[in-house]
Formats: sequence, structure tokens, C-alpha cells
Amino acid sequence: MEAKKRIRKEIFARRKAASDEEVLKNSRIICQRVLELPEYRNADWIYAYMDYNHEVMTGELIRQAWKDGKHVAVPRVTGKEMIFYSLDDFTSLEDGYCGIREPSPDPEKAAGEIPGLILVPGVAFDRRRRRIGYGGGFYDRYLSSHPRNVSAAVAFEFQLMDDLPSEPTDMRPDLLITEKNIFR
Repeated sequence: MEAKKRIRKEIFARRKAASDEEVLKNSRIICQRVLELPEYRNADWIYAYMDYNHEVMTGELIRQAWKDGKHVAVPRVTGKEMIFYSLDDFTSLEDGYCGIREPSPDPEKAAGEIPGLILVPGVAFDRRRRRIGYGGGFYDRYLSSHPRNVSAAVAFEFQLMDDLPSEPTDMRPDLLITEKNIFR
């Protein structure tokens, strides 16, 4: 746990040091790489996250998914649970868990068990697709209970480390996409 804490601190400093222009430019490259994936083309549903605090920006990718006729869902955190809700536009979002924009908890819009491509955020990654998240375990629990989804982590190259510690409950995404590489 101490190692993960130290790694989070180091990557948060790198994210803070990245310029807005660098984040935008590399987010566009990463999102274009996602759009070119067969996993994206074959998915009817895209489970995205709402970016926060210099994460890979997902807004343009979500807009393109809508244009491509895909269903989009984004998560809402309630207690220890993360539930994805269908998103038709950005106007229905509100500030939620840790200030991250979330959909309203409309049971009619819950995405349920429909398989698709899930975009996974994180703090740090290694080339073997090991991931350190923010410490809440939301994506680890979600991925382990929804194995029919293809998971693709998106991250900047500066978030990569040589080797990350791992625990049995840590889920590795199927793909890791950066502005320079795709790891499978």
C-alpha cells in the first residue's frame, strides 16, 4: 500500500506539471487511436468516464461515439458501488463523487449488463497493463463483475512506470492505449 501511495504522489505531480495544451493534444491522439480499434467499431455500447484533473479527456470521443450511432454510458458512484447510466448529452451531468461530473441516478437509464467497450481511467500503468487506480477499487470491482466487456485503459505516456505492484483484486484492462503505444 505504501508503494502505491508513493506512485500515486509521483504521477499526480507529473499530471500537474503537464500543460493544458499537452493534455488536450495527447488526449486527441489517444481518443483517435481508440476510435480506430476493432473493439470500438464492434461495440454497440461505449462505457466512458468523465475526465477530471488532467486525465485523458473523453468529451470528444463521447461526441464521436454518438455520431457513430453508439450508446454511451458514464458512471455514477453511490457508496462503494459504481453504476453506469446511459448518457444522451452533457447537460444532464451534475457534480458528484470527488467533484467528478456524473449522470443523475435515473433507474430507467441504468446500462445494466449490456456488453461493450469500457474505457478505464487510472493513475499509473505498466506495459503489462497493470494499473494503479485512485484507491477506491471501483473499476476493479466493476471489471471483475462484468467480464463480457472489453476494457481499454487510456493514459498518457508519462503515467507509465517500469513495474507496478499488484494485488489479487487488481484487474488488468485488456488494452492500454497511450499517445505512442497500444499494449495488449
